[in-house]
Amino acid sequence: MLRRLDLRGVDRADLPGRLPRPDAGGDEPVAAVRAILEEVRTRGDAAVRDFTERFDGVRLDELRVPAGDLERALARTPAALRAALEAALAAIEDYHRAQVREPVVHERDGVTVRELVRPVDRAGLYVPGGRATYPSTVLMTAVPARVAGVPEIVLCVPPDATGRVADEVSAAAALAGVDEVYRVGGAQAVAAMAYGTETIRPVDVIVGPGNVYVAVAKREVAAAGVVGVPSSFTGPSEVVVVADDTTPVEYAAIDVVVQAEHGPHGLAWLVTWSEAAADKISDAVARIVAESPRRADIEATLAEGGYAVVCDGPGEAIEISNLIAPEHLELMSADPEALLPLVRHAGAVFCGPWAPASVGDYLAGPSHVLPTFGSARFAGALRVDDFVKHVHVVSLDGAALARVAPHVVALANAEGLPAHAESVRIRGR
Repeated sequence: MLRRLDLRGVDRADLPGRLPRPDAGGDEPVAAVRAILEEVRTRGDAAVRDFTERFDGVRLDELRVPAGDLERALARTPAALRAALEAALAAIEDYHRAQVREPVVHERDGVTVRELVRPVDRAGLYVPGGRATYPSTVLMTAVPARVAGVPEIVLCVPPDATGRVADEVSAAAALAGVDEVYRVGGAQAVAAMAYGTETIRPVDVIVGPGNVYVAVAKREVAAAGVVGVPSSFTGPSEVVVVADDTTPVEYAAIDVVVQAEHGPHGLAWLVTWSEAAADKISDAVARIVAESPRRADIEATLAEGGYAVVCDGPGEAIEISNLIAPEHLELMSADPEALLPLVRHAGAVFCGPWAPASVGDYLAGPSHVLPTFGSARFAGALRVDDFVKHVHVVSLDGAALARVAPHVVALANAEGLPAHAESVRIRGR
């Protein structure tokens, strides 16, 4: 079930070459996505409907979900689920409000720099569908946008076989104050939000997780300068669980399985310096998978991205994790806090046996939209800052300009830009 990878005795310098890496499909997804983007860019709604019929098996008349449908879905939401959604929303909002700071004012030698923080006008959210419904992702994307002050929030989600959006997703959208919901998924949804169609007006930024095609589509429209996206590659789910002989076997095993149940192309690793722990946890994973109602999805993930790694010690375990740069990292060894300073690359870290990643998926507060495919080396979780721009405002008086003018002139002359130099000289005459 979990393929064994014995890295004991391997020099740290040689580790990168010994670690399997996730495969995003090579050039095929890129070519397919580019074709979809171009079709939607040129044909608009017609292309969106054609791709929805092709990929989701349903022909849509209306792309937009009526606002009344969202409210009705919320009204018929079971009490326990509504309470959970409201608790999650409150936790996410509280955490993200803590990210909002007073604008910076910096003064040095008479030069004053103020900061204007301005939200984008229109944010696009992508929420996956198909294998499961994700009302939590609605909250994890919409709430930070709302806290940032975005005036228009747009959500795209794949329809089910009847052309509907799941009640749970619609209810979450109503609770979070999403302004527009469209039953469109896949790369065609990214294209519609980026380029605009007759029905869907273009947005300024697109966020949210998805499969490889969705992640590639976001990267493509961002590279074209059409729309902004966070720097992280938010693709199939990943987890690395670090364990030792003290780790409760069933806890570690279920947490390896949790992220794998999202479906194929993900990554689920157990890393330990105890061969006995590797054996026990791997056996427990096999038992859990055999009994799971999502067995096919889990097996698809583990077949290509499931590993049990045995290494020399705690330091080597964290070095392996840093090289993987996983979306989720669980430190379940005897002293997780001692390992935390060694962590350099991870989307989110969960410390100890009582902090499963599933709490982060729903209720801890930070967004569960996290970097995958190694992008945790340079990117982090979705934040309020992903929905705002920081604009600096510079002010000087005459005395301040006189003080800095010689330096401006010297630098402008060095760069061969005489008008730059003259722009300060002329003010001193």
